[in-house]
Amino acid sequence: MSDGEVHTGAAGLPRKRRWAVGIATGAVVLSGAGMAATQFIKSPAQAAVDSEAPPPTVLTAPVEHRVLEDSVIVRGTVTAAQTVEVSPSAGGPDGGAPVITKLPVKDGQRIEAGQRLLEVSGRPVFALRGELPVFRDLKPGAQGDDVAQLQDALTALGHSTVGDREGYFGPRTKAALTGFYDRIGYTPQTAQEDGDNAVHNAEAAVTLAERALEDARLGAASGTSSGTHAAEAGTDADGKGVGDPLGTDGKGAGGSTARQVERAQEDLATARDELARVRATTGPMLPASEVVFLSRFPARVDAVHARVGEEVSGPVLTASAGALVVQGYLQQHEKGLVRSGQRVEILSEVTGRTATAKVVSVADTVGQEQTAASGGEDKEQATGAQGYLMLVRPDKPLPPDLTGQDVRLTVRAAATKGASLVVPLSAVSAGADGTTTVTVVEKGDGRRKVAVVTGTTGDGSVQVRPRTPGVLTEGDKVLIGVRPNPADAAGAGS
Repeated sequence: MSDGEVHTGAAGLPRKRRWAVGIATGAVVLSGAGMAATQFIKSPAQAAVDSEAPPPTVLTAPVEHRVLEDSVIVRGTVTAAQTVEVSPSAGGPDGGAPVITKLPVKDGQRIEAGQRLLEVSGRPVFALRGELPVFRDLKPGAQGDDVAQLQDALTALGHSTVGDREGYFGPRTKAALTGFYDRIGYTPQTAQEDGDNAVHNAEAAVTLAERALEDARLGAASGTSSGTHAAEAGTDADGKGVGDPLGTDGKGAGGSTARQVERAQEDLATARDELARVRATTGPMLPASEVVFLSRFPARVDAVHARVGEEVSGPVLTASAGALVVQGYLQQHEKGLVRSGQRVEILSEVTGRTATAKVVSVADTVGQEQTAASGGEDKEQATGAQGYLMLVRPDKPLPPDLTGQDVRLTVRAAATKGASLVVPLSAVSAGADGTTTVTVVEKGDGRRKVAVVTGTTGDGSVQVRPRTPGVLTEGDKVLIGVRPNPADAAGAGS
């Protein structure tokens, strides 16, 4: 390029033109910077509005109409269908204190019907089969269901009471009882201390009455014969005439002998009645202190609480009969979920053994577990277990060594009987006056409180029933909480 040519690039522009281009370019840059600045610079009022935190989020849940289900886990105690504490009440000989003289059983031992459990002051205490607990001494002449139970128990052991009517302690029952005592090596106690003498005296009275009747009859026969001969002669026995020689008017000799015979017959009947009464009420008896009735055999000795040589001051041993069952106590909120027939898992936390079972019954009223008091007192005391008694029966017999153990009971798929309104537990609140409410969130963020009555709980939910019908229905949204703004939460934590 020659020195006379003009440059077309910026570098080649004349100095004045380059200055003009620079001014234009700067204006464009400043204009863009001003527009950008308007995006970040706000008025104080607008800045205050924009700095407010967003409102907190309201958490709701729908009201459901369904069956409430859950698994219920409670503590249970393994026990027998029947448990009896053997506490002999008889005193020792000559009014002394009762002393244990023999104790042939031990913990966990199997018991058979008719077996002797112990001996107190030389007298036996044995087990017989029966459902009724003993509550009185059974003596000859007694009647009742407890007598019938004794008859059945003796007959089952081979000592028949056939011949006595059912429920009457008659001669056949006395003979059977005597035979049983003889088999176990004892003599039965008698219902009356002087019973033998009473029978002897009654028998002697009958003999005398029989002889008196016989004499009266002989006298009457002799008097009748003499009177007949005198009548034929028209005179009495002394040869004097009589108008009524046979005494048919009751004033003569014949009338006197007839009355003697009649009275002798009455005396004999009275003597025989007394003999029958004495015989019926004397003889062997079954003292209440010498028998324990158990519902099933073989039974078990659960625990022995005393030793030979000790005075009887309370339960000597505990025996149980029947299959082992488990008892547990449900709380109010659990009761509505559990009912008969539901499946249960039993877990022994001591041994780790498990068993399947089912619910047999649930009590309708609150009760408290009762156990024997310690220290040898023949009383019961309440433990901490309280609630609605639930009885659980295992599908298969439990091992005897589980008797008395605490176990864990899990009622699987426990459920209410039918569908009802259900809300989350967190939706329910209680006021200072004790009123229970839920808050229904309506469209437009409106809210209204609904008074409800709560029922069974489970699965994190609770049954509810509005106190005013119709104000709470399926699908309503109830307030379960409020989630704060994260910035507020961060500020609260700083």
